[in-house]
Amino acid sequence: MTIFSNITELLLLVFLTITFLQSGIDKVLNWKGNLSWLTGHFAKSPFKGMVPVLLGIIMVLEMLSGILSGVGVFQFAIDGESVFGFYGAILSTITLLMLLLGQRVAMDYEGARTIVVYLIPTIFLVYIMQ
Repeated sequence: MTIFSNITELLLLVFLTITFLQSGIDKVLNWKGNLSWLTGHFAKSPFKGMVPVLLGIIMVLEMLSGILSGVGVFQFAIDGESVFGFYGAILSTITLLMLLLGQRVAMDYEGARTIVVYLIPTIFLVYIMQ
């Protein structure tokens, strides 16, 4: 078995690893900036009083999604199977759906559209890995 046998899965898992680790690390390193921006973003929404908790939840989910996807890349490269990658893809989908909900509730339809751009290949990855 060569690495090219699972190249689609590998490339999509690398995509998720980069996407979610970068976003999660940004939230860790720039917590105050993210919190400030999101507090304003959700000021007129039902989420307005829960922004710090929701930001923490999203940060943890993004980090876990990125880590599981990254481990999945190595698992695929080593033995052609990837339970971790599959779980990473599922958690990534759930995380993106939560982000989509937030954008819709904040009535940021352009932001919601951007989330869908990430959601489509992620759902495709879940489909091909199941």
